[in-house]
Amino acid sequence: MADVTVPQAAPAPDLSVRIGSATLRAPVIAASGCYNKGDEFGRLTDVGRYGAITLKSITRYPRLGNDMPRLAMTPAGLLNAIGLQGPGLDHFLHHVAPALQDVPTAVIASAAGFSVDEFVTVAAALDGLPNVVAIELDVSCPNVEREGRCFAADAASLAQVVAAVKQRVRLPVIPKLMPNVTDIRPIARAAQDAGADAISLINAVRGLVIDVERAQPVLANAAGGLTGPAIRPIAVHAVWEAAQVVTIPIIGMGGIAEGTDALEFLFAGATAVAIGTANFRRPDVHLRVLEAIEREMFRRGCRRVGELTGLANPGFAGPRPAAGL
Repeated sequence: MADVTVPQAAPAPDLSVRIGSATLRAPVIAASGCYNKGDEFGRLTDVGRYGAITLKSITRYPRLGNDMPRLAMTPAGLLNAIGLQGPGLDHFLHHVAPALQDVPTAVIASAAGFSVDEFVTVAAALDGLPNVVAIELDVSCPNVEREGRCFAADAASLAQVVAAVKQRVRLPVIPKLMPNVTDIRPIARAAQDAGADAISLINAVRGLVIDVERAQPVLANAAGGLTGPAIRPIAVHAVWEAAQVVTIPIIGMGGIAEGTDALEFLFAGATAVAIGTANFRRPDVHLRVLEAIEREMFRRGCRRVGELTGLANPGFAGPRPAAGL
């Protein structure tokens, strides 16, 4: 009998990504403020396939947040002014942190503050918690700007926070940048120069909705942060520009609702993507996006997801993995 050659199945693509010293199993992350620890969504989707879950931002002291109403629907978006409501660091450490070891994927903790010292205190307390692989710095929340400095609006202020936190923590540090600046490139460079292991962008875009019947703003806080598909082109452009001036990984976010949306961010220069608002409509959006990325890798013959990063950006400054490796 003649020998029969059995065709070999194509190897599964490598979806893992590196963020500083952390390795995430997939490039799709749950964005801060939308998921808690993933408990609720575990009943509806496989949270274990996420690359990571980013926790809601934690402040040193408890905060009630802004007055109601704090949410308003807009065309292709959601306007929110939550105001960093939370029980504070001590409550988190005693009542939430012990359960992090049960989260079925990696955890990125998010530190917020109104001074450099507060950022350092919170970040240092989060460093080394079970299952926490990195710390995001919420230096750009658009809903608390009046109460203190919005550090991400200024390169020098951002660098001061990043450098101070890096002196106190071992985990990768990821400052979250804001879109409400004239030029995001010097701010991205300042984050890298200060020691950031990655950057995430963008945070919400400031916006305002007015109730014309009552002739007053809909939100009690007046202005809020706009998220959702309406801001995606702004976010993709910010990633595109930042990827031309930094070599550290970029986590792109802002309006991702479909697989093609995530691919835009990857092609612009993002290493990974984070999804928030779209989850309120489709709790399985992360897995749908991940499957679309896998299909694109097969279509292009990519072995590693990193081969998609910067594909459309001729000025991409980051490392390009060799195809087929």
